[in-house]
Amino acid sequence: MESVILNNGRAIPMVGFGTWQILGDQCETCVRQALDLGYRLIDTARMYENEEAVGRGIRASGIPREEIFLTTKVFQPDNSYQGTRAAIDQSLLRLDTDYIDLFLIHEPYEEDRDMVRAMREALEAGKIRALGISNYNKDLYARFVTECGLVPAVNQVEAHVLHQQLSLKEAMDGTVLQAWSPLTCGQRPVVTDPVLAEIGAKYGKTAAQIALKALVQQGIPVVPKTVTPSRMKENLDIFDFTLSSEDMTVIRAMDTGKTLFGWY
Repeated sequence: MESVILNNGRAIPMVGFGTWQILGDQCETCVRQALDLGYRLIDTARMYENEEAVGRGIRASGIPREEIFLTTKVFQPDNSYQGTRAAIDQSLLRLDTDYIDLFLIHEPYEEDRDMVRAMREALEAGKIRALGISNYNKDLYARFVTECGLVPAVNQVEAHVLHQQLSLKEAMDGTVLQAWSPLTCGQRPVVTDPVLAEIGAKYGKTAAQIALKALVQQGIPVVPKTVTPSRMKENLDIFDFTLSSEDMTVIRAMDTGKTLFGWY
């Protein structure tokens, strides 16, 4: 598994397993299957209401905890110093783990400076290993760095071939841009896109694999979600080829610069 180094010196896998909208026993099973197939990054959030199931899946896999990169997130009504302190402890309990590899503020809040204070304390206590943000655009990112006095390790945002977020990536010196919904979560049929399929045919890959590779090749880690083991395996199988500069030019031209989810 390829990885990129965060600003705290720790490595984050380039492909992770997303768990949004996967609940209960199905979530536990999917997490275990993903880890069995070779995933080493599991992404969850308090908002997803599946942290306990994620924890069970990790334990059921038998993979040593230190080999797994675990991400979770805090959201309202815990957008305060005390709320974030409590949220970190509650996530640790639900996940049944001693530490969280990456803890994110799930969306922009005016109170993020107070939230960061609680996160820094948790970092010093060893409860979290890295802290970051999610769904911050370029202006909000700049405000966060200035007001919080911190360069976050990660900004996890919507990114896919139709909205590649390259200008945001370039603006975030020291922060890794990580993509959620890198296959558009069904909002657009990129997994059957004829342009991506034609490119994929040259490499013996699917359109979905090309969509993921295009981001990864530009240094953007991705967190695709699926409940199908064959798709899990497919999404992970993108490290044995390199897209040509000509193909990357075609893919970059697909970028509309517009969100499909309305976060901004």
